[in-house]
Amino acid sequence: MTTSTRGAHRTPAVLVLEDGRIFRGRAYGAVGATFGEAVFSTGMTGYQETLTDPSYHRQVVVMTAPHVGNTGINDEDMESRKIWVSGYVVRDPARVPSNWRSRRTLDDELAAQGVVGISGIDTRALTRHLRERGAMRVGIFSGDAVQDDAALLARVQEAPEMTGADLSAEVATTEAYVVPAIGEKRFTVAAVDLGIKGMTPHRMAERGIEVHVLPATATVDDVYAVEPDGVFFSNGPGDPATADHPVSVMRGVLERGTPLFGICFGNQILGRALGFGTFKLKYGHRGINQPVQDRTTGKVEVTAHNHGFAVDAPLDQVSETPYGRAEVSHVCLNDNVVEGLQLLDRPAFSVQYHPEAAAGPHDAAYLFDRFVNLMEGQRA
Repeated sequence: MTTSTRGAHRTPAVLVLEDGRIFRGRAYGAVGATFGEAVFSTGMTGYQETLTDPSYHRQVVVMTAPHVGNTGINDEDMESRKIWVSGYVVRDPARVPSNWRSRRTLDDELAAQGVVGISGIDTRALTRHLRERGAMRVGIFSGDAVQDDAALLARVQEAPEMTGADLSAEVATTEAYVVPAIGEKRFTVAAVDLGIKGMTPHRMAERGIEVHVLPATATVDDVYAVEPDGVFFSNGPGDPATADHPVSVMRGVLERGTPLFGICFGNQILGRALGFGTFKLKYGHRGINQPVQDRTTGKVEVTAHNHGFAVDAPLDQVSETPYGRAEVSHVCLNDNVVEGLQLLDRPAFSVQYHPEAAAGPHDAAYLFDRFVNLMEGQRA
């Protein structure tokens, strides 16, 4: 990605999809050029958490809600150390933010972090195009980066695809750190950071868990060096088919029978560890309004999603794996995509979405309690 200084909203900008469709608008945030995978997010709120979610690394996010930036940017809702999206696409950016916690505008924050965006385009038409054609490579160009359309399209088509991308180590911590338990410490958890959001260890800390966050390169020995009561595998970007190292570490945890919980990328890692395949969804699930059924209880939850890949596991049968019987525990009610797995003979489960609810509804908070129950049962 290349960027220059911030440009006024009058600066022309162009969005070019790899199939040749073009949208023209105005610069938003930094001026320059950027490339990534075009995806759309259906949340009406929570844009700050979306921008700072490491799972969006190398993706250009299209906001389906027309008005974005209304509440500005604050210093409390950052989910990581920086904005990770490669580019940002909005229809009608807020002229003046209005929120008591706001410290600066979204436009200023994007510019300060060098994130190239575009505004003033028909995001409904763009979303419909991506739903029909699928997620694809895209470029946003503004200022001096704007050339003739054929040259811009050629640059987009030369950009790397998301399929085959191994990205976790690019967003994960390089040094282990500890998030202390809030109140009395009850358990110790080793959390493998594949792109973890800040609210996730906080949710565990609220339940008396001391969380040791480890780099994506951590080994099985590194995991057990903290003497964990449980092991957690986080969300993260990229193609799970490339994640051979995390799969190997997870298999080491499964062999020892330590309580295990994975979310998002961690769900795909569990799927691979059990012997299932993964595949790329046509346009993925992104936003904070996705309906999922917990098949273990029959309840339906509204959940926060950010995934373009899914586990290929049979929905209606128990599967035999090297670690005992496994079944699909959660399913998306929109398209029957696997949204969760659980082992029946070992204390391990995962979901494909974000129970930490940042941003998002709190319907799935019980999953952290389910993890606590597994660790209590193991200790007993």
